[in-house]
Amino acid sequence: MLPTLTDLLKRLEPGDRVFLRGDLNVPLKNVIIQDTNRLEAILPTLNDLIQAGAVITLATHLGRPKGIDPDLSTRHLVAYLEDQLSVPVTHVSEFPPGSDYQQSLSNQNPGSILLLENLRYDPREKSDDAEFAQLLIAGSQYYVNDAFGCCHRAHASVSAITRFKPSFCGYLIEKEVAALEEVRDRAERPFWIISGGAKVSDKLGVLENLVPLLDGVVCTGGLANTLLHGNGFNVGDSRVEPECLSSVTELLSGNVEVVLPNDFIAGDEPFYPTETLTCDSDNPVPEHLSLFDIGPRSVEAICQKLSSAKTIFWNGPAGVFETPEFSSGTREIARFLATQNCKVVVGGGDSAAAVRQMGLADRFHHVSTGGGAALEFLEGKLLPGIEALSRSPGFDTEQH
Repeated sequence: MLPTLTDLLKRLEPGDRVFLRGDLNVPLKNVIIQDTNRLEAILPTLNDLIQAGAVITLATHLGRPKGIDPDLSTRHLVAYLEDQLSVPVTHVSEFPPGSDYQQSLSNQNPGSILLLENLRYDPREKSDDAEFAQLLIAGSQYYVNDAFGCCHRAHASVSAITRFKPSFCGYLIEKEVAALEEVRDRAERPFWIISGGAKVSDKLGVLENLVPLLDGVVCTGGLANTLLHGNGFNVGDSRVEPECLSSVTELLSGNVEVVLPNDFIAGDEPFYPTETLTCDSDNPVPEHLSLFDIGPRSVEAICQKLSSAKTIFWNGPAGVFETPEFSSGTREIARFLATQNCKVVVGGGDSAAAVRQMGLADRFHHVSTGGGAALEFLEGKLLPGIEALSRSPGFDTEQH
């Protein structure tokens, strides 16, 4: 059992200092937030810490900066957080945090927030540097990790930092682990996976771990293209991964039912197509076009197969859903799943983004905030961030 925020709140006193690692890695365009989902996901943990009177140091990475990049400063998150939480959020520009930060920390009132600068401005973050972790946690009494999307990375603010102060998981990590454990270990059958997205190699680990428990696999995207190409179907200029074909074929050769699409929407470009065409076995794909979505017959067949499922894990959209011409497959499957009386767990960044954009996220059992972390968890791997929390020293450790 992981030590949880609920455990901490039972002991927390007003004015106690809590270092909270969030995953606030949101997309920015001209320093304007484009998707607030990850910010929304941490609000329950923040609100309860504020109500308990904690002095919160909030930390996150943002993008992939090469050194100091003003466009990726966490300063751009302050206005949103203040609007949602109705408390002042003080941005700490001193980074790495030092004497100025410590002075600010000691002057904070209960229920206030200090937001650190982008953790990845310092290369020691990605190297899981213990000295950097100690620098971050200095002055705080407790550590809370609610950055599930980062838990598959052994970084200083996720892994090394748990060695130095009693450490706990926030509400989001607790929710993610419970939902994904249910899929991985206790899925009610019939159990189906919808496997889409561009890269086949990203799917192999999950399929290998879950195939013995599965009743069926719906193949779309790159996985479908690769299997169809291996079966001799002309996929035009579509991306395929022939090096993965033998592994996928072997994985899916047992008792699991495999559903492949039989009609498609092809185009000359994935995002701004000037030519599109509906293709099937009677209307082959021209060599200069690629398959960017599944067609209506395939959607109907897939939905029929999934109608009897009790558990569905959806990883990867059916097509390039960001492009209107190639979005119908993903949208129709999402709308169908939203009506079903079964547990649907959506994992992986693109499929999760698709159902959020459609306003359907609350219709599913769980929509994961962690793409790579969710997949590695379902592969049966130990996530460094989760493992570190399970080894936390706990309340018996002397607090500094």
